[in-house]
Amino acid sequence: MTRIAIVTDSNSGILPEEAAAYEGLFVLPMPVIIGSDTFFEGIDISQQRFYEVLSTRTDLRTSQPTLGEVTSEWDKILEDYDEIVHIPMSSGLSGSCSSALMMAEDYDGRVHVVNNQRISVTQKRSVYDAVELREAGRSASEIKEHLEQVKYESSIYIMLDTLYYLKRGGRITPAAAAIGTALKIKPVLQIQGEKLDAFSVARTVGVARTKMIDAIRKDMKERMGGDSPDNMHLDIAYTYNSSIAEDYKQQVQEAFPGYTDINVDPLSLSVSCHIGPGSLALACSRKIRI
Repeated sequence: MTRIAIVTDSNSGILPEEAAAYEGLFVLPMPVIIGSDTFFEGIDISQQRFYEVLSTRTDLRTSQPTLGEVTSEWDKILEDYDEIVHIPMSSGLSGSCSSALMMAEDYDGRVHVVNNQRISVTQKRSVYDAVELREAGRSASEIKEHLEQVKYESSIYIMLDTLYYLKRGGRITPAAAAIGTALKIKPVLQIQGEKLDAFSVARTVGVARTKMIDAIRKDMKERMGGDSPDNMHLDIAYTYNSSIAEDYKQQVQEAFPGYTDINVDPLSLSVSCHIGPGSLALACSRKIRI
């Protein structure tokens, strides 16, 4: 029987100790660079420390593992496993997917890189779908094919608390940020497929939260076969402030009766670096059918 390992990166939100609970599941930590020092998400930099640095003018950025770090991990895993299904973050949001696809060419078909254009909680769902497919007896190539076929059967909507970090990262102009701040606008972004795009704006947090619920329901009904808990997963993610996420969970459960297993997770540091603390996200992913 072919032994298949599932590999992802810490953008999925899966911590090393969580991965250790599953046979053959491995997580590559993403680098966080502060000044001239490199730390690794989930290993030697905490969420609290990350946001402490992010709130200052310190030079902070996220990166991707080096080619050597990735291939070294693959080589070690392939000593015990026959094949790898590698699930990186969306190719539209990072170069890690294209780098992995290039490196996999040297592994004679033993490494299958999945380009299903997900990140954070939807990427996490893909990882656990891969584990489930593996347990059902699917081959590595079949797992890759399935995950890429269903890549658009997910959505994420993110409400930002501030425009400052988009401005700092050069994603909006200082003038636009100043106007948005003056009007106390709460922008809502969306991730569907490979891009992080603007979706809507709201004048209050309450309106923004409702807009995300309405948008998710529309996507589930129009693109994913319905909003039944038998058909869909719902997830909530946040940056730094877990209490607002838990409060939102109650609102989401009232809007979607029957969803008893809504997970609440912090957003990955790669996303958080661009949107800042106080952000809140609602995501859906269609359940697999085996």
